[in-house]
Amino acid sequence: MTEEIIIAGFGGQGVLSMGKILAYSGMMQNQEVSWMPSYGPEMRGGTANVIVIVSDERISSPVLNAFDTAIILNQQSLDKFEDAIKPGGTLLYDDNGITRPPKRKDINIYLIEGAKEASKMESTKTFNMIVLGAYLKIKPIVKMENIIAGLKKSLPARHHHLIPLNEKAIDIGLNAVKTIAELN
Repeated sequence: MTEEIIIAGFGGQGVLSMGKILAYSGMMQNQEVSWMPSYGPEMRGGTANVIVIVSDERISSPVLNAFDTAIILNQQSLDKFEDAIKPGGTLLYDDNGITRPPKRKDINIYLIEGAKEASKMESTKTFNMIVLGAYLKIKPIVKMENIIAGLKKSLPARHHHLIPLNEKAIDIGLNAVKTIAELN
């Protein structure tokens, strides 16, 4: 099993953190992982993306031009990466700020209203964990206990009190993902 993922959105949405947690979680399962971030010079509001590869086999290169899955959190990222999803691949997107929905007919498309769900939780910082939960519902490539271990590894100790809130956000994402188009 090899899963090649691009996660893309604005800085401040937790894009890089989500990728790091996936990578740590894969490591906890003794899988090969690659985490390659890319972001603009802005602290928040600039574009950010991360390529994550989780594999049972050695990873030859972290540089990819096509992805099994794209997790898209803004319109600019949808415009840039929709065509980079392999035919038969998966697109998971949050529709907050999306003005043109996905147009591909040869991929599986799922929607998570992560921003809306985070607002309901009264914690916008849980947005990325809601999206991560939705992804894990679609593609359970790592076990939940390893996601929690990955959270503990990536969060500074002073924020470990937030792990139960993040677990709740992941559960919300697991249950709130909607199928838009699925290939048979």
